[in-house]
Amino acid sequence: MGAPTDPTRAAAEAAQARGRPMSPSPADRLAAWADRLRALPDPQTRLAHLVEAARRLPPLPDSDRQEVHRVAGCLVRTWWIAQWRDGRCWFRTDSDAMTLKCLAGAIAELASGGTPEEVAALEFEVFDALGLLRQLAENRQRTVRHLMEGAREFARRRASAPPPSGD
Repeated sequence: MGAPTDPTRAAAEAAQARGRPMSPSPADRLAAWADRLRALPDPQTRLAHLVEAARRLPPLPDSDRQEVHRVAGCLVRTWWIAQWRDGRCWFRTDSDAMTLKCLAGAIAELASGGTPEEVAALEFEVFDALGLLRQLAENRQRTVRHLMEGAREFARRRASAPPPSGD
């Protein structure tokens, strides 16, 4: 089985290089990711699988590990970068805690490449339904929920932003 925390990185980079939107949509990617995790027997196994996949992900470069990108209120160093390119939302993240690295990474990977409307409509409740958040300490649960809402809020702000001038 492929790494569920990194379901779209190659597709995203290829689509971005061609200047085309990603397919499938973030909601479809989230549904497929959840289906792959449901095939695992229990929440502990699911989280362990995600953590193992996250161990193989490259860290953010030092140039992105800046205080401005730190997640407020998180007890461990966690970084979240939201970017707007080519009419799409893109997210990058990293954390010193593997559980946050894997779950924040999943949020970033699943939402990246979506239009503002697609990302704003993402329903991350599947993280609860899969039992992933129950495996975390309360502060880390809050951090993951904060990042879910942060992705949606970034998308809502982009959707309501005036179009760039200069045409």
